[in-house]
Amino acid sequence: MAGLQQNQWRASELLDVCLGAIDQNDDPENQVYTARFDRTAKAEAAAIDALQQGGVPFGGLAGLPIALKVLFDVAGEVTHSGSSWWRQQAQSDALIVSRLRRAGAVITGHTNMTEFAYSGLGLNPHYGTPANPSAPGRISGGSSSGAAAAVAHGMAAAAIGTDTGGSVRIPAAFCGLVGFKPSQQRIPRDGTFPLSQSFDSIGPIAHSVECCARLDAVMAGQTWQKTTNADLRGRRFVVPTNYMMGDLSPGVAEAFTNSLRLLRDSGAQIVEAPMPALETTPDRMETGGISAAESYYVHRHWLQQYGDQYDRRVRLRIEAGAGISAADYLELLHSRAARKQQADEWLSAFDGVLAPTVAVEPPLIADLESDLDYALMNRLVLRNTSVANLLDLCAITLPNHQKGALPSGLMLMGRNGSDSALLAIAQAMETTLKH
Repeated sequence: MAGLQQNQWRASELLDVCLGAIDQNDDPENQVYTARFDRTAKAEAAAIDALQQGGVPFGGLAGLPIALKVLFDVAGEVTHSGSSWWRQQAQSDALIVSRLRRAGAVITGHTNMTEFAYSGLGLNPHYGTPANPSAPGRISGGSSSGAAAAVAHGMAAAAIGTDTGGSVRIPAAFCGLVGFKPSQQRIPRDGTFPLSQSFDSIGPIAHSVECCARLDAVMAGQTWQKTTNADLRGRRFVVPTNYMMGDLSPGVAEAFTNSLRLLRDSGAQIVEAPMPALETTPDRMETGGISAAESYYVHRHWLQQYGDQYDRRVRLRIEAGAGISAADYLELLHSRAARKQQADEWLSAFDGVLAPTVAVEPPLIADLESDLDYALMNRLVLRNTSVANLLDLCAITLPNHQKGALPSGLMLMGRNGSDSALLAIAQAMETTLKH
């Protein structure tokens, strides 16, 4: 952004770099972009260049090439949510797309995803599985697989995804990027294909916390203002000793330990304690819970007619919701509300929760061929990130792996509504981890 604002380069030049990266790196068999918007993107970039040349003030994202997960409506384009049969030409932009455009963003296209956003692994039998640019042969993570791959490949400066159980943070962590999940009510979901009304959130994937903060402010309808990094000295963070710290791979455990050491060296106070809201297995992880019930509500009629055209693994997860009664569903909502309150009260004593974003590094695509391996890995990959959705927290992942190691992420979670404070702290942590 600074380069554009200081006239060091033009928006059309930046777009050309991204389009060239798409031409060079996108695989038709395993698509990163399922649709490119070259014509409109070039027009948007040319308009920014004209404003820049004329000295006319432009929006805070002016000229920034942004990719969109293919469940956001873009006027005149087809939204298919990763499905081979569900296709709908959008009559208008999703609200967040309108806000991005008003801020001057250049929309590069729609990116691949897990069908109907229902997996943390990012596999798609219809459009292929985007390979991980940072770890060849491994998954990019899901469900916003193409969004993260596009940013990591330089096919876009940033991308927008959705996060129902970690679908922004998982691919960001797997691709060595920053991914932010805001408090759910912060960003409106108008024009976005739903998975779970209780958990769906919209968030950015980018190379830096500042870029995520800029995008978040625009999508939230706010004015972004540059802030100085928060001082980590005296900040108090907690590492849950229950639920989130089990079954860590050696590489993730080492990266997390190193991150805690760096933060302590910067003056942060880090305590380890059990998180009361996680004393029992979170409800949504058992037989799908709330997500399964709400996704089945969306798909129940389509399944009768098009069930054989779904990704079989996705269909099985959705169909699990058919067995959840109205009484069970209401009980799950009641239990969640109680946990949210319990977690909020507990978190009032801390500046945030720290944990590995994902318990393992990105797995090999070849290791997910069997349904059992797929199911077990999907559950493990979603385990830590889903906590923020269950408890309606804001959360961010920062890359914390050593150079040459497989990508991993450090996750910081904060109380609902503390998004701005969390982003400021994350910027300070980002600086510390880079050093």
